[in-house]
Amino acid sequence: MMEDIHPNLSLLKNLNLQDLDACRSILADNFVWHYFNRHIPDLEGDYRGVDGLKSFFAKLGERSDSSFRVNVIDIRTAGDELVVTQVCNSMNLEGSLMEFDAVVVWRIVNGQVAEAWDIPAVNTIRSVEKS
Repeated sequence: MMEDIHPNLSLLKNLNLQDLDACRSILADNFVWHYFNRHIPDLEGDYRGVDGLKSFFAKLGERSDSSFRVNVIDIRTAGDELVVTQVCNSMNLEGSLMEFDAVVVWRIVNGQVAEAWDIPAVNTIRSVEKS
């Protein structure tokens, strides 16, 4: 017997960061993306709405020569409002390919993503050898 998937997990599985315009109904009008990373201080801050999130990923694309990639390791609910996603990100930054772990905490309110905190593990960034 298959377990019923939590509606908040289903919601996030439909969030396509490559096509945020198609996901406007998933993100609340007052959505806020919180980002902090001491290695990329010019990207730190709060990004509001779909357009703000698109702006964040555009800036990240510029900084990483469009090399930024997300590999989802785990995703789980924390009660009925929060979803925690563990990821391993990789990107080219200042000529070096690196990867690092991060956690994104998503707050779901009334069936929409209202807020997200992107928390990178900046003390354990790993250089990746180019093959």
